[in-house]
Amino acid sequence: MGIDRIESVKKLFTAQSAKVDTNRGDAYYAELYDRCQARLDELKKLKPLNNRRDFLATIEDEGLERRDFLKWASATTAMLMLPASFTPLVAEAATLMNRVPVVWIELSDCAGNSEALLRSDGPKIDEIILDIISLEFHETLQAASGHQAEKQMEEAIEHFKDKYLLFVEGAIPLGMDGQYGTIGAKGETFVDHLKRVSKHAAAIVAVGTCATYGGIPAAAPNPTDAVGVMDVIKGKPLINIPACPANPSNMVGVILHYVLTGQVPELDSLLRPKFAFGYRIHDNCERRAHFDAGEFVEEWGDEGAKNNFCLYKVGCKGPMTFNNCSIIRYNEGVNWPVGVGRGCIGCSEPDFWDKYAYERPMANAHIKAPTGGVEKTVDEFGLGLLTAAGIGIGIHAAASAVAGKKESEKEEA
Repeated sequence: MGIDRIESVKKLFTAQSAKVDTNRGDAYYAELYDRCQARLDELKKLKPLNNRRDFLATIEDEGLERRDFLKWASATTAMLMLPASFTPLVAEAATLMNRVPVVWIELSDCAGNSEALLRSDGPKIDEIILDIISLEFHETLQAASGHQAEKQMEEAIEHFKDKYLLFVEGAIPLGMDGQYGTIGAKGETFVDHLKRVSKHAAAIVAVGTCATYGGIPAAAPNPTDAVGVMDVIKGKPLINIPACPANPSNMVGVILHYVLTGQVPELDSLLRPKFAFGYRIHDNCERRAHFDAGEFVEEWGDEGAKNNFCLYKVGCKGPMTFNNCSIIRYNEGVNWPVGVGRGCIGCSEPDFWDKYAYERPMANAHIKAPTGGVEKTVDEFGLGLLTAAGIGIGIHAAASAVAGKKESEKEEA
């Protein structure tokens, strides 16, 4: 391979932050389309890593039709906030994901994000994609252990230097000089392990709330001084995909975006991809109409609960949680927590375990939403706080509920 070719390949795996154009028009997307097409053309010149299986052949073997794949490509294009004209590029990028090396490490965690990938009840395109990518190292899935596993990791890091995506699952304990968490036959601390493995990564993807914010290991009183990846690693492209567990579709979306553009996706202030975390649970909730109508579950098992009323009063954190699980859902897209009658616990937000993970009335919560504040009763929130907060919940329903309540009180008197 000549010097020019080496430099060309190196550029393919040098992640940059996506540039934000606030005036995105036809010219912007035309230029982006051309850049994506050029990148895919370069990737097509590379051979699949480690003889990974062909994507379309794998889909056919799993009994899925080309029509299923095209429907998935269309839906994924929309999820990535790209125009419909990009659907052919997204489909082509999916077939080239076996050119991207991935190293996956686990630190202080329950392996729930890995389990989310493994426990699917049938073949789904997202799972197939994660199966065909070149997963060079994953403690939970690989057969190697001890010194053999360490050798496998060293070889992967060296062979794919500056090209691999590093997925990190789990928090990093810093207490006692990192001795609360050690790994491998050499007893390397988690923090040293992370720093070493991330040094030559093209980009880092923190998967799950433990890896992003510290999660449950960092819950009060946090005896191990656990933190997230972004508290340890600086100066590297970093994407946070929080939630407990993270949705496989969002993991695929990040990889696909990288394959398609060579960039990390557009991120919010918490380094979360906007295509997945640019939505508030409340704004896309199937029970939103009941909130607007002032219809709430007052206590578990009441008539409101039987009629799928809004769960806000019994502790749902949807108004202060940003995630797309109300749109893409879990378990083959069948359902999600609110859909089965369990309020959102804000697991994609910082400090969720200490702040949000409980089932007491929101009127007594004394917590504040990032968009302005939800700390009193629903009625007071709807009438007084909502307009100033500007978080998009219609106040006419809350006003109607209060008016009806007052009228009822007058009649009883």
